[in-house]
Amino acid sequence: MEWTEVSVLTTNEAVEAVSNILQEAGASGVKIDDAADYANLKAGKFGEIVDLKTIPHRTTGALITAYYPETVFVPEILPTIKQRVSELSQFGLDPQPGTVTTKAVDDESWATAWQKYYHPVRVTRYLTVTPSWENYQPVQPGENVIRLDPGMAFGTGTHPTTRLSLTALEMVVRGGESMYDVGTGSGVLSIAAKYMGVKAIRAFDLDEVAVRSAKTNLDLNPVAQDVVAKPNDLLKGIHQPVNLVVANILTEIILPLIPQAWENLTTGGYFLTSGIIADKLDEVVAAQRKQGFIIDNILQMKDWRGVIAHKPTEDE
Repeated sequence: MEWTEVSVLTTNEAVEAVSNILQEAGASGVKIDDAADYANLKAGKFGEIVDLKTIPHRTTGALITAYYPETVFVPEILPTIKQRVSELSQFGLDPQPGTVTTKAVDDESWATAWQKYYHPVRVTRYLTVTPSWENYQPVQPGENVIRLDPGMAFGTGTHPTTRLSLTALEMVVRGGESMYDVGTGSGVLSIAAKYMGVKAIRAFDLDEVAVRSAKTNLDLNPVAQDVVAKPNDLLKGIHQPVNLVVANILTEIILPLIPQAWENLTTGGYFLTSGIIADKLDEVVAAQRKQGFIIDNILQMKDWRGVIAHKPTEDE
């Protein structure tokens, strides 16, 4: 089978949004070549993970590449892709330059294209994300390894928004909690939460392809094989309170989730949100406070923000 490769040159902050646009246009897989990821691969206190000289990589920005089967007529979807990328600025994201290019590739090229870009990366003090084909073993006491198949690339743990979510989880999880993972993507947050001791997790995503990707990754990690992943529109139709709701999604999707999270949290339960660009933070915080949430902490990484909030108890 022949495939068409569609690439978008963009900024680090627009990586997840551009990836979503390409996936929603029918991509069978996406690879992300983000300059920010390679900063994590240099020698540091955790040791030499990979020699940058052995792999091609970007020094600035990000190149998002999607693969479309021959059953998708790419000239028909290209105008929509270009328009949606250019409109990201309306949501506080800088997509520039936003250049879109295409080329034909064969089966073998598609099957292995993303593998040379993906290596083990320490994403928090206690978590390392590694591709499923790497025989990576923990090098530090207490280090847990999350194995992912990035063939469909729905968030691999290296993006700042995912790291903020992981950090927030490490700050609030005590063990034994129940949790909803909203917009699960690759399932990386659910897997991490299981390592941290969360007992029962249901993971939701509107995109059925993302749900399949999450299920594949959950199966790769025995600790997470009891996580239930299902397609769902945020928390619509869900009416069973849990101790934690975590969502790494865009601000425009967080806002309608706020009242749903309130309804589905126990008193004292935590609402962890990420995917918030800096200039949208005040809007998210105001909406959460208006709902009744108490803001406990604001996390930041580059231009991104994460919010740790909780539903107050009767004594608060």
